[in-house]
Amino acid sequence: MRPPFRADHVGSLLRPAALKKARAEKSPQLEKIEDDCIREAVRMQEAAGLQAVTDGEFRRAFWHVDFLTGFDGIVATQGQYALKFHGEDGAESETRSMMVVNGKVKRARPIMVEPFRFLKTNTSRVAKLCIPAPTYLHMRGGRKVVDPKAYPDIEEFWSDIARAYREEIRDLAVAGCSYLQIDDVSFACLCDEGIRAQVRRDGEDPAKLPSKYAAVINSLLENRPGNLAVTMHTCRGNHASMWMASGGYDAVAEAVFGEAQVDGFFLEYDTGRAGGFEPLRFVPRGKKVVLGLISTKKRELEDKDSLKRRIDAASKYVPLENLCLSPQCGFASSEVGNRLSEDDQRRKLELVVEVAREVWG
Repeated sequence: MRPPFRADHVGSLLRPAALKKARAEKSPQLEKIEDDCIREAVRMQEAAGLQAVTDGEFRRAFWHVDFLTGFDGIVATQGQYALKFHGEDGAESETRSMMVVNGKVKRARPIMVEPFRFLKTNTSRVAKLCIPAPTYLHMRGGRKVVDPKAYPDIEEFWSDIARAYREEIRDLAVAGCSYLQIDDVSFACLCDEGIRAQVRRDGEDPAKLPSKYAAVINSLLENRPGNLAVTMHTCRGNHASMWMASGGYDAVAEAVFGEAQVDGFFLEYDTGRAGGFEPLRFVPRGKKVVLGLISTKKRELEDKDSLKRRIDAASKYVPLENLCLSPQCGFASSEVGNRLSEDDQRRKLELVVEVAREVWG
């Protein structure tokens, strides 16, 4: 079966204590500890029954920053563009970390090629790599995050970053990558009225950005090999079991589902914040939808019968043979990780596989 698989997952995993300690202490043995932890994570995923496995993003501090700052011209900073994360218990947290473009964007060296090679040589399953889309960088501030001295014409920026991505994807394919996931938080964020208002204040039109961002995704994937399956994941924020956006997919569905030239979509559907399944009517025939029905934010294990009922409800809009199942997001979009244990994580992944087998055989 071409990816995505019936039982799949978004990618990031909780960082083991030994890895956190080694990174905090800047251990000279860090790379070896990363290697050992990744091998163990691979064994856990294989034992759970997953067909695609990741390295858990164990070599990254953040799901997006480490990759994007691997390009020349992009740097991480503490900006004035604050976003709030919300917890189910009413807790809130604020992030000011963001990225800016301060020079011409180019790929001077490979970014994730060697980490991918290591993963591929340590699994008998499909090695899956997750990389961030560049669109979230732009959504948080619009034109203001791209230095006008470096790029008087914003389209030149989009052209340069697309070229850099294509170079990385080309080398990943040569290294044997057959399953690539593009993580794009911007689409789900543009479903939130508060964030849409901020986008307007930044001088951008939230109604036009979904089509623009879908075109950007397509430009990254130009000339990709035919054997490279590409999916896109979008969620409403995932940090320490908190979230930052809400709202159904209605505002972006037609553009994202209809225009993004990917093989499937990983969609957050674990809470009512994502709205109903009705926007799935815009998914073209033949494209797959991976329903993120299982929460990586809470310890409690979901009820199998409830999950099956929701899959059945989604099948009213997308044929059952084009549906798959996964958690709604990764377990650790950053080193902090969500508020559950590694054992909870394992049981959640096993549940994905069990339900998928019972639904699809």
